[in-house]
Amino acid sequence: MGQLAKGYVDALRQAPLPVIELGQDLRIIGWNESAEGLFGFTREEAAGRSVADLILPGGTAEAWQRLACEGGEAPFPCTRKDGSAVQCAWRCEPLRDERGEPAGAVCIGQDLTAQARVADLRHKEKLLGVLMESLPICVWAIDPQGTFTLHDGKGVTSAGLERGQFLGLNVFELYGEDPKALMPVNQALAGERFESSHETHGVQWENWTLPVRGDHGEVTAVLGISLDVSQSKQTERELRAQLDLVTRQQQVIRELSTPIIEVWDRVLTLPMVGVIDSARTAEVMDSLLEAVVHARARFAVLDLTGVEAVDTKTAAYLIELVRAVRLLGAEGIITGIRPTVAQTVVALGLDLTSIVTLSNLRAGLKHCIVQMNRERAAGVRA
Repeated sequence: MGQLAKGYVDALRQAPLPVIELGQDLRIIGWNESAEGLFGFTREEAAGRSVADLILPGGTAEAWQRLACEGGEAPFPCTRKDGSAVQCAWRCEPLRDERGEPAGAVCIGQDLTAQARVADLRHKEKLLGVLMESLPICVWAIDPQGTFTLHDGKGVTSAGLERGQFLGLNVFELYGEDPKALMPVNQALAGERFESSHETHGVQWENWTLPVRGDHGEVTAVLGISLDVSQSKQTERELRAQLDLVTRQQQVIRELSTPIIEVWDRVLTLPMVGVIDSARTAEVMDSLLEAVVHARARFAVLDLTGVEAVDTKTAAYLIELVRAVRLLGAEGIITGIRPTVAQTVVALGLDLTSIVTLSNLRAGLKHCIVQMNRERAAGVRA
């Protein structure tokens, strides 16, 4: 090592910054007190060890070697003896011997950890600020006694309040008469995360209340995020009202499309029109059986003149409907079966020998009148 270089290095050994002297193989031959203080390794522990093995995380050794050989400045993440991370900026000066051959390097570091933390905090603060300015939320925090230490966010104004209005006030005094509002706070102070929904200040809120713990696990604060969902709740109510209206309208349409008419004393007709599916047939069965009981009907005429086609399951339902009418003491009659419907019934192999089927509604009503006259005449003779 030349005299100038040696004098230069001797002066750096007393510097308040960490200084590492490296041999030609980049093993540590010098380690000043500042390096001891920053990284926690003594001179004896550091001497002879590779700087990459001692303080550099994996994957950075090659970049460090290039910096030491070529000189220059670069930031490196480093690791202390206790395993904690430290961000350093390094400047390396290559050293040469009297013949001008490479003889190692002197590297001077600067701890940037505090600056990195400040920059990180500022970045996070900026992101939080964007959220509070853009979303209808209220971000708040209280200490263990319930005093507000944070009260901010765009959502605060939607409640008719000013941002920061609650700072220094006590949540238990403000909401002492509203146990529902205080329940999340009490749960969080007890160490439990709590999600809730309630109305306060005329606004519907969705709340997330979180305990903040100290180094020993104790609750040192409560952080809350309240989202104004008034508009979405109003939209939900309107949609539910519209769905209820549609449901009622569909029920009316179904009732109108399958009217049960008492055309004669104890004679009911059910003209069916349009598409008949299983769900609609099940509703018809309930309505017709109830009407048979209520009217004490003798005949129930199921007219299919307006039905173009049915599926196999629906056809079976219709036959079961007629048989159910018979169990109630009435006679079920089917009229107006279209060719397509007849084909479905035949394909299913359904037995209609015990069921009266007629060509149209007029024939069905005539059958009912004839049968009732016969029964009446038989009753008179008896």
